[in-house]
Amino acid sequence: MTQEPDFWVLEYVTITKDPRTGLVVAIGGTEQAADLLQRAGGFLSAAGPRGDYHRLPHGLPVEQQRLKATAAAHALATAGHSVHLDPALNMLATPDGEREAALRYVAKLAERVATAETSSEVAEVLAEVASPIHGLLPLTREVIVRAWITASDLQNSEPGKEPEPIARLGNTTDSLLRAAHTVLRARNHIARTAQQPATAPPPGLRTPPSTSRTHGHG
Repeated sequence: MTQEPDFWVLEYVTITKDPRTGLVVAIGGTEQAADLLQRAGGFLSAAGPRGDYHRLPHGLPVEQQRLKATAAAHALATAGHSVHLDPALNMLATPDGEREAALRYVAKLAERVATAETSSEVAEVLAEVASPIHGLLPLTREVIVRAWITASDLQNSEPGKEPEPIARLGNTTDSLLRAAHTVLRARNHIARTAQQPATAPPPGLRTPPSTSRTHGHG
């Protein structure tokens, strides 16, 4: 029997944000890692129910949390330590990176529907586009709605008296809502059709067309 290799799990450092307390904590690591956490990130040693861990001070603004966590993770990685940094704390996760991820997501949907081999696969992609809460069209509509409201406020426009281009922006939200409903209806129809059983008669009951025509003129 092949013996499993030994991994020193405690040498791995995980830096994340505790959802209950809102504190940024670092779990695991050696004494050398602890030194780097304290010097590079300003982490404090704390006693926990399962042993010591590190955390950032209470009351730090979110950007300071991200800055210190990223600096600590970078120092650990540079020194050869294995470290996992929560993406929400990573200062290097730029908006451009999020935009690239969004573009890849949309391109993947187009690829999925172009190579679909069943109606169910097509319905799944359309659900991604038009589902009421997380669909692409409803989310896009939400962006346009917020842009319309904000633009009207910034120009001190009263409701219903916005400049013509901004008013048209508001009208676009209705078009997006109708488009989402149309896509969702199509998705539901395709999904129902995909679930219907075949209604063709058994092979033994089929009558060849040529036979029926021959006997019709006996």
